Amino acid sequence: MPNDRVLSKVPAVTLGFWIIKILATTLGETGGDTVTMTWDMGYLVGCLIFVGPLLLLVGLQIAARRFHPLLYWATIVASTTAGTTMADFADRSLGVGYAGGTSVLLACVLASLLAWYRVEGSVSVATVNSPRIEAFYWLTITFSQTLGTALGDWMADTSGLGYLGAAAVFAAGLAGLAVAFYTTKLSRMALFWMAFILTRPLGATVGDFFDKPHHQGGLAVSRPLATVIIGGAMLALILLIPQRAAEHSARTSA
Repeated sequence: MPNDRVLSKVPAVTLGFWIIKILATTLGETGGDTVTMTWDMGYLVGCLIFVGPLLLLVGLQIAARRFHPLLYWATIVASTTAGTTMADFADRSLGVGYAGGTSVLLACVLASLLAWYRVEGSVSVATVNSPRIEAFYWLTITFSQTLGTALGDWMADTSGLGYLGAAAVFAAGLAGLAVAFYTTKLSRMALFWMAFILTRPLGATVGDFFDKPHHQGGLAVSRPLATVIIGGAMLALILLIPQRAAEHSARTSA
């Protein structure tokens, strides 16, 4: 590696990254719903259960000196699981509703990105290698995961599309972003964050499609079983797909 290259503490954005990210978001949906619905612990207890591990893993991620694939993806899963329970608690227990929850969380994501950009001059994931930038990164990640849950539920439950139809809409949106990436000069950072946000409702609707009962348009697969299967597939891909840290030029970050 050239001397002017600086390694990030998050993975390079590759096709493998996106596949694992979608699995992580699906796992977060089935895992969160297992605790709050299948085991009937409720949304508030689910939040309390999952927020603690999220904070612990974020702390470990920030304390680490380099990129560790298993630690990084464990933190992503923690954020998407906590996001599932927090969104459900706000939308359903507090009565905010899908539209209200989506609007508030979108504002939170945009505010986090704006604050990050104003402080650091960039929101590129390739620059995530200092505690302050990592704090912005994980705050934005958590907001986006929570937003994705609310957006996915809103689309699936109120649009009439159902879980599979909503998943198709989000998949088409991701495909459109991929086309824009390869055929236009639109901001790569903007395209990344839009894609990152869209993977969450895609995973949420796919997860719901697997575990919801037949009369609600799902496959009625056991949530704990779906969680184990998806988690196993994700772990296998993390171990099999080469994982490397993103990098950027030290000259551009100076």
